[in-house]
Amino acid sequence: MTSNTRVVVIGAGLAGVRLARRLGELGTPVTLVGDEEHRPYNRVLLAEVLAGRYAPEVIALPAPAGIVRARVTGIDRAARTVGCADGTRIAYDTLVLATGSNPVLPPLRGLFTPDHVLPEGVHAFRTMDDCLGLSKAVRPGVRAVVVGGGLLGVSAARALAVRGAKVVLAQQAERLMERQLDPAASKLVLRHLKDLGVEVHTECRVRDVRCVGGAVRSVELADGYVLDADLVVVACGVRPRVGLALDAGLAVHTGVLVDDELRTSDPHIHAIGDCVQHEGTVYGLAAPALEQAEALAGLLAGDGDSRYTGTRSLTRLTLAGSGSSSEAFDLAAFGETEARPGDDVVQLADATRGTYRKVVVRDDRLVGGVLVGELGTVGALARAWEGAEPLPSDGGPLLHLLTNDGGS
Repeated sequence: MTSNTRVVVIGAGLAGVRLARRLGELGTPVTLVGDEEHRPYNRVLLAEVLAGRYAPEVIALPAPAGIVRARVTGIDRAARTVGCADGTRIAYDTLVLATGSNPVLPPLRGLFTPDHVLPEGVHAFRTMDDCLGLSKAVRPGVRAVVVGGGLLGVSAARALAVRGAKVVLAQQAERLMERQLDPAASKLVLRHLKDLGVEVHTECRVRDVRCVGGAVRSVELADGYVLDADLVVVACGVRPRVGLALDAGLAVHTGVLVDDELRTSDPHIHAIGDCVQHEGTVYGLAAPALEQAEALAGLLAGDGDSRYTGTRSLTRLTLAGSGSSSEAFDLAAFGETEARPGDDVVQLADATRGTYRKVVVRDDRLVGGVLVGELGTVGALARAWEGAEPLPSDGGPLLHLLTNDGGS
């Protein structure tokens, strides 16, 4: 790529910022366009801002200078320009979509006002503005209902409880974080939340958000049970933000379809991060987004061998302590945490200390694992999993990986 090639990146999240920084280091100038007023920040740490552990500036990303603050409204592929809400147009030779994802807002009765905005007291939990709005509203004794018991819902419920709120978490599935954790690990997460005073309802569906005078007052469950609420946090997951790609006529399934060069159906447009679907997979996690940014930086800087072939990603959640009433809680999960018939499973549990370690072995290879508390072994286990090398048949090294806290 020549030095005067115009690279425009839409989206100033983790993926977009990493790409812009890496290209800058490699001598390729970039125009980075972001639609949030705040400095780019690490979205993964928003729950710690809500919990009061970090100030917003602590999670700011070291972003390149000269970010264009604008909302992109359209892409003209023929003219190779992007149009912004303020009427300006930005020309590109290579365009990169790093538009991220939007929160899933389920079709609950009363969730939106007639103007299709969230009522007072109802919040998504995806952006810094969401986080700051919740931080302003939460106070000791406030009644908060968190809808959703996945990674985001658990993080939000814990943060609100640490701030003194009376929290109820409503999870439609049969256990917390069912996509990442096995039943035993989910029980430990449940115990941690209950120790913080969080009331957890599983296998329950929220049916109705009730408001009075434009402000939320309660949440009704499908069985008719009513939860009083001053705050409602909707944490039902995210979906790729693909509106610009669709409007531009790019190939989109669940996410924007890309190949191993992270190229869309238009050879002049690439995509990375949460908005992307690669080989049938939409990751929605930080590690794949950063790997995609690194791979694309190499490609755009002239490394013809740079490719993205997928990520074997590890989910990690750290709920830091905040005084004697809230001890730190760590968990990690990777690969397949549920065994198939014929798999070998090794488990180590200590109910007193609240720790749990489990790995699943198939055909002498480590295919997944979950750890709760004392994650000293997670590094070694993850390397064994990522390498996909056969394990020695005597099983000794596997037990060493499970018990050796020097492996991280």
